Amino acid sequence: MITRRHFMTAAAACLVSIGLHMPLHAQESPVRIGYSISKTGPFAAAAQEQLAVYQMWKDEVNAKGGMNVAGTKRPIELVEYDNQSKPEQSIRIYEKLITDDKVDLLLAPWGTPFQIALAPVLEKYKFPVVGNTGASVAVRQVKPGYIWFPTSAIPDRMAVELTAMLKENGVKTAAVISNILPFTKEIKNFTEPELEKAGIKVVYSTEYPPSIKDMTSMVTQIRDAKPDAVLVLSYPADSVLYQKQANEIGIKSPFQFVAVGPSTSAFRDATGQASEGVVTIGHWSPEHAEWPNARAFRDNFVERYKHEPDYLNAALTYLSLEILEQAVAKAGLDKEKLRETISSDTFSTINGDIRFEGVENVITPTAFLQIQDGKLQIVWPDSIATSKFRPKSGG
Repeated sequence: MITRRHFMTAAAACLVSIGLHMPLHAQESPVRIGYSISKTGPFAAAAQEQLAVYQMWKDEVNAKGGMNVAGTKRPIELVEYDNQSKPEQSIRIYEKLITDDKVDLLLAPWGTPFQIALAPVLEKYKFPVVGNTGASVAVRQVKPGYIWFPTSAIPDRMAVELTAMLKENGVKTAAVISNILPFTKEIKNFTEPELEKAGIKVVYSTEYPPSIKDMTSMVTQIRDAKPDAVLVLSYPADSVLYQKQANEIGIKSPFQFVAVGPSTSAFRDATGQASEGVVTIGHWSPEHAEWPNARAFRDNFVERYKHEPDYLNAALTYLSLEILEQAVAKAGLDKEKLRETISSDTFSTINGDIRFEGVENVITPTAFLQIQDGKLQIVWPDSIATSKFRPKSGG
């Protein structure tokens, strides 16, 4: 007859045996990491690469035994909510993640307006977050301390560097067209005065709405003006529209800059050979031999998702996670120690070393990519270039 005492003794022995044979990280409680992102609404398509990187990173870290939390490996559990592309909804979600869900860490939402809107919540709860896809001169109005912006693609800095690149390549005349959305409008407002200071004549300048379906009139006027450079300050959909119509109508300008979109494989797929020679925003490439894990990130993303990552937003998302990992490995989950570490340390990432002063990354230079032989190469500045600029031939 099995007595209660015998049963309890056997059960305890069984539990001990199971514990001895379980992997170490399985005995640790998960690190719960929360975020909101645009899974529905007008920004859902743009946010997909960021979401894809979050999910890939979680699986990568867990496959290696978990996240290093000040010396202890713990598995990652993601707590995710759809903010429906509404900044105000995103704010409510982050408050819920902090106060109700009591997550250990937070990841940033997609996009500048969402990350800037999040800053006061982080200040209120003293909760540090490494930003990623936020880029605007407005980030400098954010009180330093609990959010950081790693991109160097800030409009006023881009205006100076783009103008310098144009000047170096002999550009004397330029046409500028801009989507009226905030980021591209910022680039235009800073770039045109820089062009004037550099003696580059703007022979055509106009703006257009996000809903534009036909650029024939603008593109024809640009063709007739025969500028040395065309600066298309656009978002993904209108970037594709411009490139297709520029090819059809026959723009021959040797320098063609298209702001947002060409860093994605979708742009190259949609425009084919017409994309060859296009210059765009971006400061990362897997072709850079001195950046640890840059090629591995690209290859792992391609293996998982069957297309190349966005060289701008996907790369920014992944390096923000690398920064968070390194900070947690040193400081653990204590929020104040994390804040101090992120604010002061230098981090090794797929985009080289990154260090913050205030809210901005002060190491990564503002840079530009060019599509060459179907690949994206960094062509400006020389300090991180993976190739030389090539004048664009054809449309």
